[in-house]
Amino acid sequence: MKTIKNITAALLAITFLAAPLTTFAAAAKTEKSDKKTDKKAYPLKTCVVSDEKLGEMGDPYVFTYEGKEVQLCCKSCRKDFDKNPSKFMKKLTQAEKKASKKL
Repeated sequence: MKTIKNITAALLAITFLAAPLTTFAAAAKTEKSDKKTDKKAYPLKTCVVSDEKLGEMGDPYVFTYEGKEVQLCCKSCRKDFDKNPSKFMKKLTQAEKKASKKL
């Protein structure tokens, strides 16, 4: 009986001591999610290769080319992108310039 009281008291003490820590964890998680939203939004709503709307065929295929994020409507568009990447990167750069002018 005495052991049960001691265990119960210990669990209650741990619960009260751990409660403030959960607040810190939630605040840290919020800070991380805020950093993700600080990232620039992708300037196009369509695939740079096929001009299909991004997300119509599932999640866009995302990769990095020369330090820039590129989103394609599907993985098969990557082959066409790799044939002439400068053409498609030019399209992306133009869209970024338009987006920055709007801000």
